Amino acid sequence: MFTGIVEETGMIRSLTINGSSGRIAIQAKKVLEGTQIGDSIAVNGICLTVVTLQEDGFTADVMAETVRRSGLSGMHPGDRVNLERAMASGGRFGGHIVSGHIDGTGTISSMEREENAIWVTIAASGKLLRYIVEKGSICIDGISLTVAGVSDTSFQVSVIPHTGEETTLLKRKSGQIVNLETDIIGKYVEKLIQPYCGDAEETEERSGLTMAMLEELGF
Repeated sequence: MFTGIVEETGMIRSLTINGSSGRIAIQAKKVLEGTQIGDSIAVNGICLTVVTLQEDGFTADVMAETVRRSGLSGMHPGDRVNLERAMASGGRFGGHIVSGHIDGTGTISSMEREENAIWVTIAASGKLLRYIVEKGSICIDGISLTVAGVSDTSFQVSVIPHTGEETTLLKRKSGQIVNLETDIIGKYVEKLIQPYCGDAEETEERSGLTMAMLEELGF
C-alpha cells in the first residue's frame, strides 16, 4: 500500500521487455534505505517487487498485465521515474489510499500556468473517468493529486511548485502517456451496489439507490 507522496525521482538504467513481460533496473538512493529483496516500490505508480539490490539501485520483474495496463513499454533508459516505498504502518498518511495497481493510462492534453500553479489536463477513457470526481483523489504516475475538474473526455489537476519540483509530472509534454490509478473506494462502492442497480454499465444510467440500501451496506 502506498500514499502517492513521491520520495524521490530515479532513473531507468535498463528496460527489457520480451513479448509482454520483462525486467526493469532503476537507479535510486532514498528508497533503498531499509529496503530488502521482496519489498515493494512504486515506480511511476506501478507496484513492483525488488528482486535484486545494488548500492545505487534495484531491479524488478514486470509481468504482462503491468505492461498492458501501464505506459511502461513506452519508456526508455535515461527516463526519470517517481519512486515511493510501501507505506510504513507508523508513518503519516499524507496522500490517499494507493494500491500501485494501474487501472489504465491517460494522455496529457495541455499545461497552463495560473499564478504559482500549473493546470494539467489529461484525456482519459470513459471507463476511467467514471471513477474520477471533482475534489476526489487521483494517482498520476504515482503522484497523489486532487481532481480540480472533470469533463466527458478529460480531467484536470492543479500542480503546486513543490510537487512540480519533486516529481516528473511537469517535465512531461503534451501527447505523452501517464499511468492512472483511480480512487479504490469508488470501485468498491460500485461493486456493492451492482446487485441493486444491475451491471456496471447500467449503474451509470439507473441508480436505484436509496438511503435504506446505503444503510444496509454499512454507509
